[in-house]
Amino acid sequence: MKFNLRNPVVFSVLLAMFFAGSLLHAKEHQPAARASAIQVMMIRAGGTTLPAEFQASLYENLIDQLRKKSVFQHVYRDGDRNAAGEADLVALQCTVEKFEKGSEKMRQVTTVAGATSMTLRCEFKDKGGNLLLERDITGKVRFFGGNLKATYDFAKKAANVAAENFSAVAGRSSFPARPLRG
Repeated sequence: MKFNLRNPVVFSVLLAMFFAGSLLHAKEHQPAARASAIQVMMIRAGGTTLPAEFQASLYENLIDQLRKKSVFQHVYRDGDRNAAGEADLVALQCTVEKFEKGSEKMRQVTTVAGATSMTLRCEFKDKGGNLLLERDITGKVRFFGGNLKATYDFAKKAANVAAENFSAVAGRSSFPARPLRG
């Protein structure tokens, strides 16, 4: 059977299928909840041994990436008392599930061995402690760069997950850099 797009019935069916698919795709990318503020809790080592420099780098890179995304009006650190006043606060708790420290020298020599990788379970919770979203996110450095670059890779991915799921403004992934003047 040959499809002729000039036939109005065939054309309208194809058009309807296209728009139905677009609507379903848009519906599945709706944010889980709206939030204008996020509080990043200290990174927990979980059952693995995580060097202190990795723990600190994970925490700082995560805060930096969340601020760069500009999705949240406020990014609070663990223990910040100002976070309690936010009505739509989301708390982010990350726990290291897997950590493999690689070798920078090995990567420089072979470029195929010595990779550093880590997997963290990220839990996004509302103010009441109810789980909104849980994701396992990996950070890797494979070819070039220091071992701590894996923490940067993780932070970028985690900030993207937060932006996709908790954007405060419907249909937007970030706030304007400066207030608009009218």
